[in-house]
Amino acid sequence: MASLKINGEERTVEVDESTPLLWVIREQLGLTGTKYGCGIAQCGTCTVHVDGVPVRSCTYPVGALAGDEEITTIEGLSENGDHPVQQAWAEMDIPQCGYCQPGMIMAVAGLLNDIPEPTDEDISAQITNICRCGTLARVRKGIHLAAKKV
Repeated sequence: MASLKINGEERTVEVDESTPLLWVIREQLGLTGTKYGCGIAQCGTCTVHVDGVPVRSCTYPVGALAGDEEITTIEGLSENGDHPVQQAWAEMDIPQCGYCQPGMIMAVAGLLNDIPEPTDEDISAQITNICRCGTLARVRKGIHLAAKKV
């Protein structure tokens, strides 16, 4: 059994402690906004926040959690899709296929929490998520727009 606080709600799941957080989020809790991409923490599609820090949930075992951390998925980032990053993404029509975008949005929200006015160098160093559609140039512009909205 594991007790988790996800998107502000206490949840209890029966799961082996080695199970990746991604599978608990998707399969046990039904929060399917967090996507599976590579399974080796390289692409960032599965990014969620643990106590405000972006983590790649596909390799983050539930057993690494103490139980008092706040886990935030894309569903919990904002109630109405009005987080500054979500607003910038919609305004600039950033996604193409959109599959990687929940993880990208979560990574960017984490960046802006740490660095409210990131430079291009900050973005290159911190946002290592992969977009196979090639929207990374728009992502960079969207990050700068979101920073103005924060």
